[in-house]
Amino acid sequence: MTIYDPREDSFLLQKYVKEYAFGKVLEIGTGSGILAVEAAQSHRVTSVLAVDIQKEVIAHCKKTIGNKKITFQQSNLFENVKGRFDTIIFNPPYLPADKRDPDVTLDGGKHGYETIELFLHASNKYLTENGKILLLFSSLSKKNKIDECIAQNLFTAKLIDQQHISFETLYVYCIEKSVVLKEIEHKKITPLRYFAKGRRGLTYLGTYKNKKMIIKIPNPESDAVSTIQFEEKWLKKMNALKIGPTFYYATESFLVMEYIKGLEIFDFLEKSTKQNIKKVIRNLLKQMLTLDNKGILKQEMTHPYKHIIVRKNKPILIDFERCRYTERSRNINQFLQFLTSYKVAELLQKKGIVLDKEKINAIGKEYSKIKKICIGDIV
Repeated sequence: MTIYDPREDSFLLQKYVKEYAFGKVLEIGTGSGILAVEAAQSHRVTSVLAVDIQKEVIAHCKKTIGNKKITFQQSNLFENVKGRFDTIIFNPPYLPADKRDPDVTLDGGKHGYETIELFLHASNKYLTENGKILLLFSSLSKKNKIDECIAQNLFTAKLIDQQHISFETLYVYCIEKSVVLKEIEHKKITPLRYFAKGRRGLTYLGTYKNKKMIIKIPNPESDAVSTIQFEEKWLKKMNALKIGPTFYYATESFLVMEYIKGLEIFDFLEKSTKQNIKKVIRNLLKQMLTLDNKGILKQEMTHPYKHIIVRKNKPILIDFERCRYTERSRNINQFLQFLTSYKVAELLQKKGIVLDKEKINAIGKEYSKIKKICIGDIV
């Protein structure tokens, strides 16, 4: 058993537990129990659940701490925790792991922030709508990584104190759910998991009525205006043409659409059969032709690696952030460039699909003039 004796970090966080803790409290990694006891002494606190990964530590706390407000329980982070809490307290192990002298009370992962990331990714499920997280960490934990993780999980963080001691700076954050996160939860979409970051938007994977869906919000680092409304407009237009993921609904803050689980186009070409590849390419050419006939330029079709997902041998176009109307729509020509690019053509040849680049270039030039094409002439 290793009990973390209270030090500067414990005493710094203790001050803000006294100030901020309210309602039902959860302390992760209780150690000596000092923060659980501080929380329990507040008249604003109704109960405290204090957990620790070490069973021996929990046994020690049960033996030495007799506060009736506090329940001690063994748990690795939230593993054995149920319910939601108004205050969650975490003074984590935040130092880069030392393989020569491992210490569960100090080692926060290879770089020092990994345990905090795991905590933040799981916290939302256990935090009430207006709850607060009190988190302490060190400059040795890579503050920029923790800030990024907080933003990815749609939390907001306020730095309420910092203290420099010897070779590091300690930070105390008060973390809350953002307005967008609360709005998403009001729509009964749970759980929410960070999925991907684009230049204009951030995407999350959530569940509504046991159905997985994608939630998209504007990227706060982007200067683009009204990205949600823009993509809503184009998704509706695409759905009318039977193209793209199904649009569900949108608010001013976020957009909800069908989650497409499948293979990105290049992975599909690598793993699929000749027959299925030809079927998918023909389907895509038909979709490109439909867009061209409507005067819609999707863009990105010369490098559509992340813009085409193949599900059960059916290709689905995603991401319509750059769509626009134009008199010279060239989706077909862009996609032909992709098919005849060296990397793709070489892969197709290995599958037994040989494309005549000169012939396809000629077809593309003719198509540019008359806007007619025979898909069978290509593949």
